[in-house]
Amino acid sequence: MKDQGMWTWHIGAGVVILVFLGLHMAIMHLDAALGLIFSPAGGHPIDWGNVVARAQSSFFTVTYIVLLGAALFHGFYGTRNIIFELGPPQGVKTAVNWLFLLTGIVLFVVGTWAAWATFQLVQTV
Repeated sequence: MKDQGMWTWHIGAGVVILVFLGLHMAIMHLDAALGLIFSPAGGHPIDWGNVVARAQSSFFTVTYIVLLGAALFHGFYGTRNIIFELGPPQGVKTAVNWLFLLTGIVLFVVGTWAAWATFQLVQTV
């Protein structure tokens, strides 16, 4: 039952990745159609004024953090399942679980801090 719940979260994380990466693709590559919405400074989406405008938005900060969490969980859980398919001994399974859990937490904390620090920094601009 626990594996079914984790698999459901894995699929849910994949859906979140699909939606947010779709949003990213629309913003970055459909700037002719959506430029007025996501490119307030005009020009290309990666022009400095547009990058700062998006960085000042709490919506984008939250989506970066959610995307980070979903990508880390989806990637680590998928890799864990691939490793477990090989039938390693229980000690290796335990080590992999702890390694992925601790690495995922550290990467999530660092990424969240970077997104939040950027959001706070551009509020002063």
